[in-house]
Amino acid sequence: MNKGDLVSKVAESANLSKAQATAAVNTVFDAIADALKDGDKATLIGFGTFSVSKRDARSGRNPQTGKTIQIPAKNVVKFKPGKELTDSVN
Repeated sequence: MNKGDLVSKVAESANLSKAQATAAVNTVFDAIADALKDGDKATLIGFGTFSVSKRDARSGRNPQTGKTIQIPAKNVVKFKPGKELTDSVN
């Protein structure tokens, strides 16, 4: 499922136009992204939790040349599925 499929599903399920469903989906995604940018977690009960984790700088190796390179530190988004989501796919 891609974003367009999700918008179509939301429009059909909530009896909205595609424009309204697109706005709703974008608002949810923006709210999650804003929470993560502020250093907060985004917890959707029954679905899961989005959080940010800091990945430290480390050494790596270029597979083409074999040369050692420095990989800079960065923040990464993590997702931990909730119990209901996990149970629904098993």
